[in-house]
Amino acid sequence: MPSPKLAKIAVTALEDIKAHDITVLDVRKLTAITDTLVIASADSNRQVRALAHHVRDKLKESGASIVGVEGEETGEWVLVDAGDIVVHVMQPAVRAYYNLEELWSARPPRRAKAASAA
Repeated sequence: MPSPKLAKIAVTALEDIKAHDITVLDVRKLTAITDTLVIASADSNRQVRALAHHVRDKLKESGASIVGVEGEETGEWVLVDAGDIVVHVMQPAVRAYYNLEELWSARPPRRAKAASAA
């Protein structure tokens, strides 16, 4: 199944359980690991785990293969890997700290200007 359809399924699953600040990133030009990243926030460990579980179930129902799920033990950040799409469900503090949106943006990195020798 194409990753845009999987992303739509994942976003709908996240909205079902009231995830917020959902972001979908097309990373095909940045990496060969995956096509799409979906990042969402949840308010508690329990909600993070519930959202990740729901996303995993909905992706499986649609025929996607789940490669792995990481982080369910703590519930601060759970990653659901379905190959062409990777879903990150995070608590707001963790999301702000790691700032995946900036990390995976297509903008070139800034370089500090070297001090000119006079």
